[in-house]
Amino acid sequence: MRERRKRLVGSVVSDKMDKTVVVKVERLQRHRLYGKVMKKSKKFKAHDAYNSCQVGDMVRIVESRPLSKEKRWVVEEIVKRADKSIE
Repeated sequence: MRERRKRLVGSVVSDKMDKTVVVKVERLQRHRLYGKVMKKSKKFKAHDAYNSCQVGDMVRIVESRPLSKEKRWVVEEIVKRADKSIE
């Protein structure tokens, strides 16, 4: 049987909590009446067991059991590290 958990890719917008990151996932949606393509975004709290994610990283999160009141996702892997040479 294949894996049924959802997977999303987004960027880390906050890493101030212990073992938790906030991931912003963007998607494109077409307006029903006017047909214009709009960007919609949603923020998810995800479990980061080793505090390895930083703001700006692209991460893949996977659905899991409820870990706290708002945390239902776990960081599966860091797809791309943030470029810190700009600072």
